[in-house]
Amino acid sequence: MYEELKYWYLRDHKLFWTLSMSQIKQLCIITGFKKAKKGDVIYFSSSDVPRIFLLKKGNIKIVSVDDEGNETIKEILQKGDLFGELSLERDNEVNEYAKALTDEVSICSFLLSDFEDLLVRNPTLALSYTKFVGLKMKRIKNNYANLVSKDAKTRLITFLKDWSEREGKIEGNKVTLENYLTQNDIAQIICTSRQTATSLLNELEEKNLIYYTRKEIIIDDISKL
Repeated sequence: MYEELKYWYLRDHKLFWTLSMSQIKQLCIITGFKKAKKGDVIYFSSSDVPRIFLLKKGNIKIVSVDDEGNETIKEILQKGDLFGELSLERDNEVNEYAKALTDEVSICSFLLSDFEDLLVRNPTLALSYTKFVGLKMKRIKNNYANLVSKDAKTRLITFLKDWSEREGKIEGNKVTLENYLTQNDIAQIICTSRQTATSLLNELEEKNLIYYTRKEIIIDDISKL
């Protein structure tokens, strides 16, 4: 049952669509599988055993830590996203970790050495992986550009729109988001203080642009945000 579960998790991911059934089954042998609960730390970049992770269920945050111990949320990941040593090289200057944001998180992982061997033996998979990671890096670059060029309010609105597009329940112009982020999380994502993030959220709510609670965020008309 456990091996069958891993098989379908991998078979379902678009990165592995080019692999045959026997190749997927072989991949299951080298794949680790774990579950995590909200608040659990899943991955440290400083780990002695480098891995690549595949998020199969739930949401996690990737947190970057600078030399002074300040933390910034680098990414919010959802089902299907990859994280870990994606460049296939160890970067000792990178200090980051991944933490579960939702109650049920499921993850597959590969030892970096095993995954590299898999790519060598499957050129089509290697090409798909290169494209997959390239798009991911482009998204991170765009996020960084937004942080540099826009003020805090615009960054918050941009984030809410992006979050709505990725995970929102959309009915016409109305969007409902399951809110698994704290106000401090949102502050870290848009690179501002918690006080500023709270003030901006309150301002949007006072203008009836959003309805904010710990469990959900409702945007009555996304076109007015």
